[in-house]
This record gives sequence, structure tokens and C-alpha cells, in this order.
Amino acid sequence: MNLVIGSGQKTASIVWLEPGHVHAGSHDHALAELPGGEPLARALAALPAGPTHWVVDDELVPTLLLRDIAELPAGTEAREAFFRWRFARDLLLDAPQFVQALAMGENTWLVAGLDQGLREAWVQAAAAAGRPMRQLVPRWLWMYNRLAPSREVPGLLLALSPRPGGTWTGTLAAWSRNLTLLRQWSDPASADTWNQERVLPTIAYLQRDARSPLDLHLWGATQWPDCGIPVRILPRDLPEREAL
Repeated sequence: MNLVIGSGQKTASIVWLEPGHVHAGSHDHALAELPGGEPLARALAALPAGPTHWVVDDELVPTLLLRDIAELPAGTEAREAFFRWRFARDLLLDAPQFVQALAMGENTWLVAGLDQGLREAWVQAAAAAGRPMRQLVPRWLWMYNRLAPSREVPGLLLALSPRPGGTWTGTLAAWSRNLTLLRQWSDPASADTWNQERVLPTIAYLQRDARSPLDLHLWGATQWPDCGIPVRILPRDLPEREAL
């Protein structure tokens, strides 16, 4: 997993993986279950030989924005162990996790993780297909990297994953000069519930803190209730693009 923020150059083929399907090249492939088995192998084989950059659904790669980390254990191994412990504790996870942390400045860390067994299966599948995994990032971060390269204009990203019954799980990320807020929900909700209980309170919080977003960038839905700021719907063909 690579949490490098701000890279927009196309150096590898994109593998866009969400529950139920994987998009590789210009084709969608259904995935009945993870890690993907034969359908994933076919999707990888359709790509040009060479490195791949995986963009994975946020629920599979949850992320924490940890603040006020004033002191860390000395040594690389001890520091990695601390972040694995903190990640598993905050998210109530029992299975072993592959965790990476990125220093954001001012005692703030961006910490993302993925089930260790699932990651190993994907790394092996990519290597076997001759399409080795160069990077793996959560979907919200891939979008953030391209929506806010300078992070000088305040904005808000809502990245949704569809669930049965017209509901979604998803991520809210806000930025001004830096990433200022990150909230994720794994419990599905309708658009109205998302708007009333999650989006509007987040916008109000940012306004009180003098970081009011100028617009809302929306992925995963084709329309959205009024939220008081312009809504910019991101196109569904994003997996075929490297820059927004």
C-alpha cells in the first residue's frame, strides 16, 4: 500500500476494485467473492504487462486520521507495531492487518489498513499474472490526490459505495490547505439520511471552524439532495482516467 499524496502521473495500469466487480482496462468483471479467483486473474491478464496501481473500495481499506500523536515509540518496528495496534483498536478488528501510516505534520497521521490475508492474495495474483502491484490506495484517497493537488481551495469529497435497497456506505473527506477531516461509515444509509445526518452536520462543523467547503464532489450516486453548496457529480468512467 502506498499513501503518497499528490501523485497524478500515469506510471501503471489501474485496477479499480469494489465489492462485486473489478474494472481493469476498459472492462468490468464480476467478482462473486474476494479475493477474486479466476475472474480477477482474467481481469489482470487483459491489462498490458507491467506494474499495476490498485484503487480499492474504502470499506476494504479503512483509513483513520489520527491527531495529537505527540510521541511515538523509538525504532521502525516499534512504531509500526504501535500503528497496527492503534488501527485494530480503533476499528475493533481481530484479523491481522497490513497497516501503513503517513505523517501529515502537526502530530497528525493518516493510517490505512487492509486484511493481511486479502492483501497477500492480491499481491500473489498480480505477480502471477505479470502485473505486479506497485501501489494500493483506498478509493477516497485516489480521488483526493487529484481533486486537491494544491489544497488551497476548501472542498469536500463524498465517495459512496452502493448497497442493497438504495443505500450507501462511504467516506467524507474535507480539505483546505491540508486534509482537515476524514469520516467513514460502514452502516448503509439512504441519500436523505446521509445528507441530514452526515453531510449537513459535517458542513456545519467546517463552517464553524472557518473551513467552509466551496463545493461537494460526489462519487457513487447520480443525484443528491440540496446541501447548501454546489454538488459536482464525478463521472462513472473515472477508472479509465488518471487525472480529474
